[in-house]
Amino acid sequence: MVENKNYYGVVPDISVETIIEAPLEEVWEFVEDIQSHVNWMDDAVSIDFVGARQQGVGTTFDCETQIGPFKLTDRIEITEWVERKTIGVSHKGLVSGSGRFTLLQLAPKRTTFTWEESLVFPFWMGGPLRNPIGKRILESVWKQNLKNLKDLIENSSSSSSAS
Repeated sequence: MVENKNYYGVVPDISVETIIEAPLEEVWEFVEDIQSHVNWMDDAVSIDFVGARQQGVGTTFDCETQIGPFKLTDRIEITEWVERKTIGVSHKGLVSGSGRFTLLQLAPKRTTFTWEESLVFPFWMGGPLRNPIGKRILESVWKQNLKNLKDLIENSSSSSSAS
């Protein structure tokens, strides 16, 4: 569970996971490249870094996000960075909270990718009343994002091993 200090009520935790048929190091190469997240996250339209830093704790960026007709800019700061294991973030914007990507090697060419978030929706989006609906929508979008990442990495792996 991801701790969220920005909310005084119940926040639904969102957790999605996939198994990627690739070595952990290869999965990390895709995940650590924050700018490239727009290539596999359907809801991420663009990423603009605030400052020169693009990796590690303290990296801050604005992520333009769109789900259906809803579009917003999410200010994200990396709060945790453990090489080949974890990237944790805090969200500051209309939707606030925290999240974490975690990688776990299951076998030499098999890696689990887990994405956890605890988010707070603004009052005008229904606040706590709509969180269960928002949770279902985000779970669906993020499951598709992980499928996109899995396909991107596995197709990259198979084309690399074929050459």
